[in-house]
Amino acid sequence: MSSTLFANIGELVTCDPTVRDGDPLGLMHDAAVVSLDGRVAWVGRNSGPLPDCDRRVDVAGAAVVPGFVDSHAHLVFAGERSQEFAARMTGQPYAAGGIRTTVAATRAASDNDLAAGLARLVAELRRQGVTTFEVKSGYGLTVADESRALRLAHGVTSETTFLGAHVVPAEYGDDVAGYIDLVTGPMLAACVPHARWIDVFIEDGAFDGDAARTILRAGMAAGLQARVHANQLAHGPGVQVACEVGAASADHCTHLDDADVDALASTGVVATLLPGAEFSTRSPYPDGRRLIEAGVTLALATDCNPGTSYTTSMPLMIALGVRECGLSPAQAVWAATTGGATALRRTDVGHLGIGACADLVVLDAPSHVHLAYRPGVPLVAAVHAASDDADTHPDHTSEGSRP
Repeated sequence: MSSTLFANIGELVTCDPTVRDGDPLGLMHDAAVVSLDGRVAWVGRNSGPLPDCDRRVDVAGAAVVPGFVDSHAHLVFAGERSQEFAARMTGQPYAAGGIRTTVAATRAASDNDLAAGLARLVAELRRQGVTTFEVKSGYGLTVADESRALRLAHGVTSETTFLGAHVVPAEYGDDVAGYIDLVTGPMLAACVPHARWIDVFIEDGAFDGDAARTILRAGMAAGLQARVHANQLAHGPGVQVACEVGAASADHCTHLDDADVDALASTGVVATLLPGAEFSTRSPYPDGRRLIEAGVTLALATDCNPGTSYTTSMPLMIALGVRECGLSPAQAVWAATTGGATALRRTDVGHLGIGACADLVVLDAPSHVHLAYRPGVPLVAAVHAASDDADTHPDHTSEGSRP
C-alpha cells in the first residue's frame, strides 16, 4: 500500500457534512488530504501535524473539489450536427427527430472510428475535472449496433446505460409495437452483459408512458436499474413513470407541475438537470431552486451529445446551474459531485469523506465559487483520479496517480 499527501490546500470542498456542522459542502480551509492506495484515509489541517506519506503534492494554496460526476452523457456516436444547431439559433425549434441523423452516421461508422471518438470525449471530460461518468447507447437502434456501443462504452466506464428506446428508427416507423418487442427482447438480451442501467426517452416523437413502463420493467426484470429522460420538451408522464418504477433519476425535468415535484421529493428520485441542452436549444431552463426548496435531490450533468448539448464541460454546467437554474454556487457544486453520485447510486465517489475514492480536482482559483464566477475560464489545473493509472493534467503531462 502506498500513500500521497495533498498539502497546502487553501479551500477544500469535501462534500462531507460531518466536517462542518451539517454544511453540505463540508468546507475546510488550510487543509490537507491523505490518499492511501486510492482512498481518502485522512483529512485535516495543513498547519497541524501531517501524516508521513510516500509522496507529497503541494497545491500551493489552491482550492480543491471532489472529482465531478457526470451522470448523463451520450458519447458513442459518429458525425456532428452543427448545421442543426445553426438552424436553431435562427429560430427553428428543436424536435426529437434529429436523433435519426446521428443514428445513420453511427450505423455506418467502424468500431475503430467510434472508439476514437469515444476516447476523445473521455479525454475532454477528464480535462474538465470529471472522474466518474455514465455513457449511454442509443445511436444504433439495432441489436448489433446497440450492443456494439455498450461494449465500447464498457471499456471506459462501469456506468453504462442501454438506451435502445431513444427514438423509433425509420425502418419501424409504421410498427412501433414491433420495435418495442425488439427492444425488450433480442436487443435487451444482447445489451444486458454490457450495461448497468436502462433508460427511455419519454417524449412526443419518442416513447409514451405506457411504452416506457413496458421497456423499463423488462430491463429491470433482466437485472438493469432504471433512469429516465423526462419532461424535457413539454410536460408529460416521464417524471411520474420514473417515480412509479423507482428509477434512480429523472433527467431534464424542464417542464414540471406540482404533482411531479411532490413525486420526486417523496420518492427520492434524483432530478438531474441538463442545462447544456437548454443552452443549445434556446429552451426554458429548469427551475432548480423550486426543486431544492421542495426537498428534491438535484444532480447536474453535461448531456454531452452531438445534437443538443455538444459539450463535456461540467464547469459550464455549474455556471449555467447558478445563472439560469437558480442555484447557489455551493448547491451547483454539490449537484455536480455528490448529486451526480447519488443519481448513479454511488457512495464511493462525489465526496472526499474517509474511505471515498481519492478523486481530487485542483482549481486554478482560491474558491469553488470561481467555477460559476469565471465562466468559460479553464480553471481545472490538475486532476488526481484514484481510478486512473496516471494523473490527468490539462497540459497532458503525467506524474502517476499511484504513489
